[in-house]
Amino acid sequence: MRAIRVHQPGGREALRLDQIPEPEPGAGEARVAIEAAGVNFIDVYHRNGWYPLPLPATLGIEAAGRVVACGEGVTEVRPGDRVAYAMTRGGYAEQAVVAAAHLVPVPEAVPSSVAAALMTQGMTAHYLVESVASLNPGQRCLVYAAAGGVGLLLSQLARLRGAHVCGVVSTEEKALLATEAGAHQVLVSRQPTREEADRAFGTELFDVVFDSVGRSTFDLSLDLLRPRGLLALFGQSSGPVEAFDPQVLNQKGSLFLTRPTLQDFVQTRDELLHRATTLFELHAGGELRVRIGEEFALEDAAEAHRRLEERLTTGKLLLRP
Repeated sequence: MRAIRVHQPGGREALRLDQIPEPEPGAGEARVAIEAAGVNFIDVYHRNGWYPLPLPATLGIEAAGRVVACGEGVTEVRPGDRVAYAMTRGGYAEQAVVAAAHLVPVPEAVPSSVAAALMTQGMTAHYLVESVASLNPGQRCLVYAAAGGVGLLLSQLARLRGAHVCGVVSTEEKALLATEAGAHQVLVSRQPTREEADRAFGTELFDVVFDSVGRSTFDLSLDLLRPRGLLALFGQSSGPVEAFDPQVLNQKGSLFLTRPTLQDFVQTRDELLHRATTLFELHAGGELRVRIGEEFALEDAAEAHRRLEERLTTGKLLLRP
């Protein structure tokens, strides 16, 4: 079968289309024929070595498709089932072996492209608004990259919880998308400043800032929080945040800072099913729109990475093996 693998960390040229044997499921595992695989920033970090992997490595941490074979002892799924998964590498391929306990049933009303788009980014948005911030009606939240894959979903989920949503985007086109997703106010800026934020959003500070950018926005995020406000730093598209003195949190009003990751919010199968099923139901009911930005053939994975790294995307990028 075909798979996109990295043999040595590097730039986009490190992505190689290889022919490898079909994987065989072991005990508790299932083999999935992949119909759509998500492209995420963590794939870039795996490719360039920021997050080192045993090599050669097949990239991709989420996908949707159909079960084609099951190993011994599998009770969660059976061949023919439509499923989706996250947090298991190997999605940039025609087939992947996944622990059956990590597979989520996909209802017929949800296309595979949507299911793949919702697994990592959707569940990330869900845990951020429900478990990290526990947003309540009337609270003010700021979403960076509000027209990105997570940002569009995060804005919608925050709006569904009654929050006042403000977004930051880089272009006027993206501002329209963020507004359609529920943002009450949007700032268009590639490198936002406090003055720009005050003009766009008013001087009232935020209860929560959802920051997926990292180094270039971290200081501003802290400045925009009210006393005892929360900064949820869940990404680093501009690079990792430099070391800082925690006393800064005290000086700025006893702020809370967290650096969450999805795996800690789907620690049990029940929690995994809760998050994924909630998202599928919201989409099927018309309450949650999923924007598929672009779809690429497997051999065009490098172009998908370029689009992502250069911030040329809106919504979700997918590979179609």
